[in-house]
Amino acid sequence: MSQDDHTFRLGEVLVVCAPSGTGKSTLINMLREEFPDFGFSVSYTTRAPRGEEQNGREYNFVTREQFVAMRSRGDFCEWAEVHGNFYGTATKPVEAMLDAGRDVLFDIDVQGAKQLKKTFYKGTYVFLLPPSREELVARLEGRGTDSAESISKRLTNASGELSQAKWFDYWVVNDDLELAYQELRAVYLAGRCKPSLRPGILGNIMKTWEDDG
Repeated sequence: MSQDDHTFRLGEVLVVCAPSGTGKSTLINMLREEFPDFGFSVSYTTRAPRGEEQNGREYNFVTREQFVAMRSRGDFCEWAEVHGNFYGTATKPVEAMLDAGRDVLFDIDVQGAKQLKKTFYKGTYVFLLPPSREELVARLEGRGTDSAESISKRLTNASGELSQAKWFDYWVVNDDLELAYQELRAVYLAGRCKPSLRPGILGNIMKTWEDDG
């Protein structure tokens, strides 16, 4: 499809960030279920797989040495060290999906999102907020996967992450799951209508006036 065709649309970059335990994975899975054509950015990480996670699905699991080599080559559009592990996103696969008109969903931390905005500054950046500290503690403890020390560290990190929420485009409070999803869904659909993602539409519509005359 030609970029001159009025139906052509570049892909949207949708970035979703949240403190650990906010419910980000649940909301993202709901979005992907409704919109299965999403191009999902599968990050690289040096942490070990959890539960039923599979290499190439939730993450590309690599060694610390492999990650450092990729970073040195400039393969990542963003990378960060979180909870003692490296996470990063390769640039070329993302650009290819966007150029083909496919929206790309990023599930990354605040550090990575801030780097990403330097490259994909026209993207849509969403920060998910927990309703309160108490609720976040309850959710982290309820998962049964983190030690008391790990929960304490995640709460400390959450405070720092919340202080960065101010530069995001949208805030969604995950108090009621269905309401939070409807807000996230609305943000995504609105982002698809940005003029920067439909470079040919206005000119081609205006051209119909010229053709008619």
